[in-house]
Amino acid sequence: MDDWTAQTARAKTWFETLRDDICAAFEAIEREAGSDAAFSYTSWNRDTADRSEGGGGTRGLMKGKVFEKVGVNVSTVQGEFAPEFARTIHGAGAEQRGFTATGISLVAHMANPHVPAVHMNTRFLTTSKAWFGGGADLNPPIPYEEDTCDFHAAFQQACDAHDPEHYPRFKKWADEYFYIPHRGVHRGVGGIFYDHLECADTAEWERHFAFTRDVGSAFLGIFPQLVRRRMGMAHTAEDKQRQLEWRGRYAEFNLVYDRGTLFGLKTGGNIDAILMSLPPEAVWN
Repeated sequence: MDDWTAQTARAKTWFETLRDDICAAFEAIEREAGSDAAFSYTSWNRDTADRSEGGGGTRGLMKGKVFEKVGVNVSTVQGEFAPEFARTIHGAGAEQRGFTATGISLVAHMANPHVPAVHMNTRFLTTSKAWFGGGADLNPPIPYEEDTCDFHAAFQQACDAHDPEHYPRFKKWADEYFYIPHRGVHRGVGGIFYDHLECADTAEWERHFAFTRDVGSAFLGIFPQLVRRRMGMAHTAEDKQRQLEWRGRYAEFNLVYDRGTLFGLKTGGNIDAILMSLPPEAVWN
C-alpha cells in the first residue's frame, strides 16, 4: 500500500481519544487530592523550509499537587527529512525523504518521590514503509517491587492477547533501550518498547493498530492505580533529594540518547512539546 492517509487519520483520532481519557483520569486524581489543577492546551504548527503544510499538534500540560509536571502531546506531521537524517530512519534515505508521523507522547513527573514517574508513547509512521512503534516504562526514584510487578503484568497481559512472543521481546528491548551507558545504570525499572511493526497491507495495519490501542489502554488502566497507591505516603528531605538526583539521570538520557527527542528536533517540531519530558527540578552532584 502506498497511500496510508486514511489509516493515519484513524490513528490520529485514537491518539487524541487516548489523550483525552488520560488527561481526565489525571485531573480526577488531582481533585481527590484537593487540587483544582487541570490541563492547559497549546496548539502549534510545524514550520517547514519551503512554507508547505507540515502539520502540527497540541501540547497538554498540567502542574498540580500530585502531578508536579505532566505533559501529554499529540502531533501529526508530514514533510521531508533532511538528507543526512533520512539515512537514519527506517524506510527512508537519500531518494526517499518523505514521511508522515502521528503519535501520542506522555511524561509525568510526580511531586511525591514515592510515586513513580512514567513515560508512554505510541506512534504510526510512514516513509517507503509503514509501521507502528511505542511502549511505556516506569521510572521510580524509590522503587517498590509491587509497583514494578503490577506495571509489567499489565503490559504482559496486553502483549499476550496478541502474540506470546511480544512481551519477552519488547521487555528486553526496553531494558536495552532505556539504559544510560555513561552512568552504567538503567533509567528505571523498565516496561516494553517496540518499533518497526511493519504494515505491508491493511490486514497487518489493523492487527498492529489493535495492539497499539491495547498498549495505550494498559497504561490508562495501571498507572493511575500506582499513583493512588503511593501519593499519600509521607516522605523525608532525603527522599526528595534522591528524587532530584534521579531526575538528573532522567534528563541526561532524554537529551543524549532518546530517539523521540532527536526526531522532534530534526523534523521541526515544537520545542516546548519536545522538551516537556524534562523534569521541573533536578540536581547534579
